[in-house]
Amino acid sequence: MKRMRGLLTALTVSTVFLLIGVVTPAHAAPVICEKFGSTTVQSGRYVVMNNVWGADTAQCIDVNQSGGFTVTQSAHNKATNGAPASYPAIYAGCHYANCSSGSGLPMQATSGNFANVRTSVSMSYPGSGVFDAAYDIWFDPTPRTDGQNTGAEIMVWLNHTGAIQPVGSRIGTANLAGGTWDVWEGNVGWNVISYVRTSATTSMNFAVSTFFNDSVSRGFAQRNWYLTSVQAGFEPWVGGAGLAVNSFTYTTTGNPDPTPSVTPSQSPSSSPPPTGGGGCTYRIDSWNTGYTVTLTVNGPVNGWSRTATIPAGHTFQNGWSATFTTSGQNVNIVPQSWNSNLGSGQSTQVGFQASRPNGNTALPTVANCTRV
Repeated sequence: MKRMRGLLTALTVSTVFLLIGVVTPAHAAPVICEKFGSTTVQSGRYVVMNNVWGADTAQCIDVNQSGGFTVTQSAHNKATNGAPASYPAIYAGCHYANCSSGSGLPMQATSGNFANVRTSVSMSYPGSGVFDAAYDIWFDPTPRTDGQNTGAEIMVWLNHTGAIQPVGSRIGTANLAGGTWDVWEGNVGWNVISYVRTSATTSMNFAVSTFFNDSVSRGFAQRNWYLTSVQAGFEPWVGGAGLAVNSFTYTTTGNPDPTPSVTPSQSPSSSPPPTGGGGCTYRIDSWNTGYTVTLTVNGPVNGWSRTATIPAGHTFQNGWSATFTTSGQNVNIVPQSWNSNLGSGQSTQVGFQASRPNGNTALPTVANCTRV
């Protein structure tokens, strides 16, 4: 089940244990109607779960074996001032002892590879119903693989309809991952930090550390906690048929495509190696009025820094996982203590966001790094 909030008050402990044990075997049919039925896709790389944890009404999902699902039946009609009916989702990692393969989770956020954890999703929404479309990213103080996480639940809402709202209260805003977000926080036995996009989107591609670092800076998560799962799905209150995850990726390589194509002009070998490290690449994700720049620095290196140059008329907004200072059009990037020294085979990922006038398509450069 997605979370135990409210469920323990409605069920006996023995019933809860019984429900946790209801898991459809990996070879199950691709249409799942069992409340807590699940199956694996991509040879166990991801788990897809029906997860009707908050209602007794019917719900079925049609699993796409390439990495997604569609809600084909959903008869929910929950009050919008309470908990949702379910959380059908696809995930990497462990959820109540049901673990995918090859995820590398649990992973402590102090790990040199944590900054490389990226995920992407593409979703479709029906024209009716009350729901949110959200990532659910779980952290625990221990490397937990079963039961309820007790650290932080970071929710990233791509879209929502109706009068629903996240747990807790709104505490501010953030500009992250190419969007503006309302930030909500509450505690239901663990911290729930929700980032609600102010303009809906059907797709996301981001580093998990982007939202985790913001949560840490607000005091709602701790750097030594463990990432246990990365989940993407929907919380329907009313209806829900037609909600679909078209594609989902999770990687620990810093690239959402596990088999990316690189043209010769993009090859890291086409530029001189950066000073003070085993290599550096950067990626730009842009939209009409802004962009994010994400740097990946590889070890071995004992201390490093980089300088990005943004075009005239552009304005630095914020950054993550490093200290950023500006001088004219230059953005100087200095790592934090936890990602300054990297061993062989280790890497770190940092980044920043900038704004630009609509129609100005110029892009920044990063000295001693290769754009990919």
